[in-house]
Amino acid sequence: MTSAAANPRLSSVPPLGPESPVAWPQRTLRTLDNGLQVVLAESREFPKVNAQLFIRSGNASVARHTPGLADLAASVIRTGTTSRSSLQIEEHLRRMGADLSISAGADTSAISVSGLSEFSDGLLELVADLASNASFPGEDFERERRHKLESLRVERTNPSFLASECFRRVLFGDHPYAIVAPTEEQLASYTRGQLVEFYTHHYSPSNALLLLVGDFSAAATLEQIERHFGPWKEHESHPAVSLAPPRHSGRSVHLVHLPGTVQTQIIAGNIAINRRHADWQRLSLANSIYGGAFHSRLVMNIREQKGYTYSPRSGVTALRQHGFFTVSAAVRNDVVAASLAEIFYEMDRMRALSVSPEELESAKSYMSGVFSLGVATQDGLLGQLSTVYLDRLSDDYLETYRQKIRALTADDVLDAARKYIDSANSQIVVVGDRDQIGHQAALFAPVEAYDPNGHEL
Repeated sequence: MTSAAANPRLSSVPPLGPESPVAWPQRTLRTLDNGLQVVLAESREFPKVNAQLFIRSGNASVARHTPGLADLAASVIRTGTTSRSSLQIEEHLRRMGADLSISAGADTSAISVSGLSEFSDGLLELVADLASNASFPGEDFERERRHKLESLRVERTNPSFLASECFRRVLFGDHPYAIVAPTEEQLASYTRGQLVEFYTHHYSPSNALLLLVGDFSAAATLEQIERHFGPWKEHESHPAVSLAPPRHSGRSVHLVHLPGTVQTQIIAGNIAINRRHADWQRLSLANSIYGGAFHSRLVMNIREQKGYTYSPRSGVTALRQHGFFTVSAAVRNDVVAASLAEIFYEMDRMRALSVSPEELESAKSYMSGVFSLGVATQDGLLGQLSTVYLDRLSDDYLETYRQKIRALTADDVLDAARKYIDSANSQIVVVGDRDQIGHQAALFAPVEAYDPNGHEL
């Protein structure tokens, strides 16, 4: 067998070839008379169509008085309309071989459907019916509310969920983004009438975006859309109140006590920016180098070298009004302090020193490659287009993305790290056994402790 040492060609990695161009599909944009924004992208590789109707309202819209109501409404919408029962909806989907899901996040709610292109008319008709004529059957509402209650009880035993919930509460204060989930008492008190009110005020054509990607003729599909969505009546909408999140000065530590756990979930981070900010690509590249990729500095440090955790990672979450930077890891109880020390060491190194040319080039290749893979399927392209139009980015955002990433420099990365990877003012959340980890967490700031329901201990 020939060894790598004996054969120089096996001991060096060949250079990457030129990036393949992306064949961007033709886009068609329309706004119906009732205010519905429509974006069509013709992708003819497969005889399928993927469609998403986005409502520009989610859980943050009602977080102050009814947290999680948008999520509950989304789960009940598919259970019936004024002309279809739940069983009829499912039979309609089965006849077309189609998939349907309805969900809600912080800023949006979405009805998603996919199926063969030959059934596009039936798919669009169903989505329009759900968006404008949901009936919220009483029995289905009660069943879905009970299911959400059981799911919430399970989530409150999950360290990752508890860490995220506490972190958002600490980071955003009185802003609606602070609330991730309702309490059991709040969820149990919700009524069918509250769901109908949310639906009436927010599921409105001028508050919606319809995106289609697939094998279709834009002209014929626009005719279908006009026929099915044109009668959708406009309702009075209630825009969410915008508040500024708190300005954090110095680190703080918040501990969620889960007795008997042998592992600790860590989240640390700070308020950052959203995609509309001019520094978004710079911060995304800095995050990739810090902890956003499998070959990142954080992974090499506390996974490969130290063995503290299997999957540390960092990320930048872009919400509509604000964004935030986080680093997270699940570590053994005995290395909580050591892990936090390395997390902040790598943050400070990003802020103090320029990255090497090799590291910079590797990160740019990684981000460009991930982006290219992400637009190679109908689902991926739909997701990228939704980002552009929901966040109201420039029309050429996708076409110029790789070029802009490739143009970034080590100085851009250093500038972004100094602005948005805020080591000195990071908010720290640890979820685990207080007796095992409390003294370690206290090395970084005074500790505030809570039970899994968020009550102070």
